[in-house]
Amino acid sequence: MTNLPNCPACGSVFTYQDGELLVCPECAHEWKASQDLEPLENKVVHKDAVGNILVDGNSVTIIKDLKVKGSSSTLKIGTKVRNIRLIDEDHNIDCKIDGFGPMKLKSEFVKKTEG
Repeated sequence: MTNLPNCPACGSVFTYQDGELLVCPECAHEWKASQDLEPLENKVVHKDAVGNILVDGNSVTIIKDLKVKGSSSTLKIGTKVRNIRLIDEDHNIDCKIDGFGPMKLKSEFVKKTEG
């Protein structure tokens, strides 16, 4: 059995090889085995309120009632948001919420969910 490197995105030891790529089952990061890797300190890892690593396409649930800036509406606790996209800004989740439309959220106010 060959020793595979830890995931450069989240540090997981459970990496596996898929053809020419190495894959992390925990954060879904893929990279070439021969690729020179950036140091882990330079990677931005987005985590939810309880420390789960978020990746593009995850589904999350809002864990706190959030007032929507510029509106009299409120996003209620338990609102499910599907197919998120991570961005490197103050509000690091870009998404579309049913009934509200496009929205940016902070990852500290969401929890990763399955499906």
